[in-house]
Amino acid sequence: MNKVVSIVVPIYRVEKYLRRCLQSILQQTYKQLEIILVDDGSPDDCGKMAEEFARKDNRIKVFHKENGGLSDARNYGMKYVTGDYTIFVDSDDWLAANMVEQMMNVSEEYQADIVQTAFYYAYDEYLLFDNRYYAKDDYPIVLDQTLMCELVKNEKVKNFAWGKLYKTSIIRNIPFRKGVLFEDVFWAHTVMHKVNKLVLLTQPLYYYFQRSDSIVATYTPRNLDILKGLKERHQFIETFYKELVNESYRVILETSLIHYNLLLLNRKQDLDGKYKREIWKYINKNYQNLKMAVESEHSLRNQLTLFTIHPSLNIGYLFLKKILRKFYIVPRPIGLEKVDYRAKSDF
Repeated sequence: MNKVVSIVVPIYRVEKYLRRCLQSILQQTYKQLEIILVDDGSPDDCGKMAEEFARKDNRIKVFHKENGGLSDARNYGMKYVTGDYTIFVDSDDWLAANMVEQMMNVSEEYQADIVQTAFYYAYDEYLLFDNRYYAKDDYPIVLDQTLMCELVKNEKVKNFAWGKLYKTSIIRNIPFRKGVLFEDVFWAHTVMHKVNKLVLLTQPLYYYFQRSDSIVATYTPRNLDILKGLKERHQFIETFYKELVNESYRVILETSLIHYNLLLLNRKQDLDGKYKREIWKYINKNYQNLKMAVESEHSLRNQLTLFTIHPSLNIGYLFLKKILRKFYIVPRPIGLEKVDYRAKSDF
């Protein structure tokens, strides 16, 4: 197999993690790689480190640009992609040595437009694997007609851009939205709309690093961009996938309630209550549609009813459920599988 895989790595303030990421790419058993490193105006030594790696391996191309954010850096890198396939890797994450080879094998065998690999949530001392939807030793899961439904659910098919092998021709002219967090939510459905077949590789081969200073670890009102993305996607769903409208409403409701509570926990981020009011107004305006969407989900239906009466009632309901779970009066939610770090990672 001599098809070239382009790996695009946006780089910004990851000096502590970059070497691990790049070493994991260079150690791939699949050798036909084009490695595009985009230094997004990083103020530390990331740019120098990237150049250092490029001097040692001619598959690496380094580009330096003014800071424009993750989306802008990915878009910039895509301009220089020449490979048949493209993978996005975040620069604080890393890959199993056989990830690209495994994904290419699956892509060829199933003639897939996209291959998504399972992944680990990687912490400093341990790994977590989400085993709620499939096991690590399951056969590859082929999705075609149900693909958009799975994306909206965000269970098997994730909205993340990383961890997927794309046919470059599919994503070439679909840029990422600049200036937003959770840019993948604005992007993924437009990609999947063009896809005939996605294959899910159930073996976790991507390590998604969880660090305390990442943009998803510290809450600010910018995190509400995810709601903007979900609502924008909902309009798309209403146009092209009417059968998924209820599922889309369900996801918006669930995410809205989570962010309302996060704003309560971070009161300094919403001193005048502006953002909480926006969430409350949306839920009340769309109450009937949301109610229909969660008719068969007891817990979420109760949360919706209580929230529309008064948000504090929903907080009390969730607190009560937490207490009951503590004393095993109601079932605890299924947790993620904890994996020994040293047994699974070479980095």
